[in-house]
Amino acid sequence: MNDATERDFVKEDFAEDVVPDGSDDSADPCGTIYRLHGIPPLRVAFPLGLQHVLAMFTSNLAPCFILAGVLGIGSADRVIMVQCTMLVSGVTTFLQLYPIYAFGRGKGRPRIGAELPIVMGTSFAFVPTSSTIGRLYGLPGVLGGALLGSLVEFVMGFFIRPLKRFFPPLVIGTVLLAIGADLLTTGMHYWAGGLGSLDYGSPSNLFIGSAVFLTVLACQRFGGRMVALSSLLIGILLGYVLSFFMGKLDFSPILNVAWADVPLPFRFRYEFHPDAVLSFAALYVISGLETIGNTSGITIAAFDREATVDETAGAILADSFGSMLATVFNTLPNTAFGQNAGIVAMTGVVNKFCIAIGASVLVVAGFLPKVGALFSIMPNPVLGGALLMVFAMIAINGIKLIAKSGFSQRNVIVLGVTLALGMGFGGAPEAVLKNFPGPIQYIFRDSVVAVCVVGILANAIFPRDEQDRAVIDI
Repeated sequence: MNDATERDFVKEDFAEDVVPDGSDDSADPCGTIYRLHGIPPLRVAFPLGLQHVLAMFTSNLAPCFILAGVLGIGSADRVIMVQCTMLVSGVTTFLQLYPIYAFGRGKGRPRIGAELPIVMGTSFAFVPTSSTIGRLYGLPGVLGGALLGSLVEFVMGFFIRPLKRFFPPLVIGTVLLAIGADLLTTGMHYWAGGLGSLDYGSPSNLFIGSAVFLTVLACQRFGGRMVALSSLLIGILLGYVLSFFMGKLDFSPILNVAWADVPLPFRFRYEFHPDAVLSFAALYVISGLETIGNTSGITIAAFDREATVDETAGAILADSFGSMLATVFNTLPNTAFGQNAGIVAMTGVVNKFCIAIGASVLVVAGFLPKVGALFSIMPNPVLGGALLMVFAMIAINGIKLIAKSGFSQRNVIVLGVTLALGMGFGGAPEAVLKNFPGPIQYIFRDSVVAVCVVGILANAIFPRDEQDRAVIDI
């Protein structure tokens, strides 16, 4: 029996809801990796858990680097943000694996966590809005807005069934397209050395960014499974080597931090501005919907079924709680990572213990400032070259969702109105926006938020015919 056949056999014979924790795995301990519960040998679980960490490590930290660059945050504060990011990602992943049952187990009872192999990390979706808010109010405005805005997603977790109809794939896809388009511009600025830097657009920066980008692309296209999963990390390592020999690395932040330190909450100030809170609230809705998609993606790939309402609600509540925790611990909101859902789909490994090993690595790394400092000194061209493909994939995923909805006359109108008003006014100069009332300025100051709001309204205003419903409600 080949590996694929054996995997399918094990998955079919041991459903995730049938096999309890602590079951006897003596006959085939390695077969446990294809079941939700059970404890496989550490020699098997550790590399499988580490695989998840490698796949998301760079993407998990990158939003903090981008925001720090936009706001001019110093190296010491960057290290704090990186430490907290790793810690919160690990803790929130544990929460998804081992939920909090406040009112006991049972169908319909709320819980924080899906009890599924979901890996959590810092969301790129919040980067454009965080940058916009940060330019207005600084990091305190970002953290305050993200903290209060997360309450929207928390409420969303309790009312997910009636709310889903307001957010069809057409709306979500358009928002993802806007996020990807915004991030692509940011990525290219970093590729060139960072907007405003003295060597912006220099041949050396362009060379490093190009080398990293081509390395990531080659690893994904021609590398084996582990090489492909670790493509971002490999590209970044090459970028570090090139930057070292070209004199673009400053190791002083690494030398100036301790080997071990405890990440503490509330290291930065918090400010609460209505426009910042509303902007983040809109994005939390999108983040919750992304989590819905990733949750269903995992259950379909792993268990050949749709996610239950309880699992979906639990995943969203954990997403919201993790985002609250992230802002308390000085970093950006969390979300379920799609690339890790892809790993589950590819390998068939759904065991909670394996994923928990990866989460443990993240938690331990959060207490090691030198690890955070090593990544905080990453040159801008390295970051831009590594992530440009990631940003492009966000936009492509949006296009896929739009295509899933179909291009009926009604959908084309909704899409056209959303892009025209959302991205059009969102990219308009301040001279145009200042003539609008304050609430309108709040919405259209950020193109991502504008696309989200206009998309929801346009979808509600233009009625769907039967053909549209058949396509959208798949």
